[in-house]
Amino acid sequence: MKMIINWMKRLNPALPGLVAGILLYGALVEVIGVWFVNDKIRYTTGLIVGLFCAIGLAIHISMIIEEGIRIGKGHEKLLSFKAAMRYVIVCIVVFTMVLLDLGNMYTAVIGIFGLKVSAYAQPLLNKVGKIK
Repeated sequence: MKMIINWMKRLNPALPGLVAGILLYGALVEVIGVWFVNDKIRYTTGLIVGLFCAIGLAIHISMIIEEGIRIGKGHEKLLSFKAAMRYVIVCIVVFTMVLLDLGNMYTAVIGIFGLKVSAYAQPLLNKVGKIK
């Protein structure tokens, strides 16, 4: 686990805190929401798929930022293509999950929103929890 955290810190110092925020958000959504649904397994699996997508998005965004800084100007089309493909892959994952009846699409989307919630909550989490 320490090795993964160190790898994330090398990629982007804010990435471990962002991933921790996504996981905290997912835990809260699971604990609160699971009581209000009939199909608890599909609720949970959809949320897990969404959280993995959110973590994957965070890591890929950090990789693209690092690559953009490293290669400099003149490669905007390549970076834009990679950003677009990121969302295409997330759509493919969610639609595959729905087609194979592996989880709830709505909770998958709620899990993906964990990236935004965690990003906006970072100043508060850094101040309260000293996450770095």
